[in-house]
Amino acid sequence: MSGHSKWNNIKRKKEKTDAQKGKIFTKIGREMAVAVREGGPDPLNNGKLRDLIAKAKANNVPNDNIDRIIKKAAGEGDKNTYVDMVYEGYGPSGVAVIVEALTDNKNRTAGDLRHYFDKCGGNLGQTGCVSFMFSDKGVIVIDNEDDKYTEDQIMEDCMEAGAEDFEFGDGVIEISATSDPNEFRAVREALEAKGYTFVEADIQKVPSTYTKIDDPELCEKMQKLLDMLEDNDDVQEVYHNWEAPEEE
Repeated sequence: MSGHSKWNNIKRKKEKTDAQKGKIFTKIGREMAVAVREGGPDPLNNGKLRDLIAKAKANNVPNDNIDRIIKKAAGEGDKNTYVDMVYEGYGPSGVAVIVEALTDNKNRTAGDLRHYFDKCGGNLGQTGCVSFMFSDKGVIVIDNEDDKYTEDQIMEDCMEAGAEDFEFGDGVIEISATSDPNEFRAVREALEAKGYTFVEADIQKVPSTYTKIDDPELCEKMQKLLDMLEDNDDVQEVYHNWEAPEEE
């Protein structure tokens, strides 16, 4: 997901094309394969894998695909060795950007990302140049376009699940939880047990402040940068503090 769970960003994600969905499936599959090799194929004994299965389901990855990925990884079907990398930089107008990647070729990935930033009027920076503007937070997003859930119901269920806070928005509910993986997992599973399904359910990097871009041309370049980053097969997540204009 790009940036914090602003309503327009969520809606934009829900409207992704089939091709973009295919890339999401591939990226989550890569994460799951790494989790299986590191912690085993049983989600009951592998919390990270359990989290990724929930993430896959939130992104509508079919159960057959999930099972196939786990079996393939458990059978050493994928011989690639992936490493986690985090890149930081600035987009147009100084927008802070953090990119999380899972790559088998660090030089290729760094070169690709540097090209994207340069092409869109930004620059890839040093480690730590923007991360201080973000904090880790468990974020759960529930679709409420049909007004299925009331604010009182969400408040009660969130308190019982151990969530920290919630925001009742236009057609969507955003629930905040601790960034501790075990505690976040407990909140997510408690809400799942109550019958909720999620648009998002992940620990994310949430910006402390947001940056507006007034120039339409720079807005276009910023959007192009995000699209290029998200289209890269090595890139797993992109976070930023751009306050994108509301879609009309």
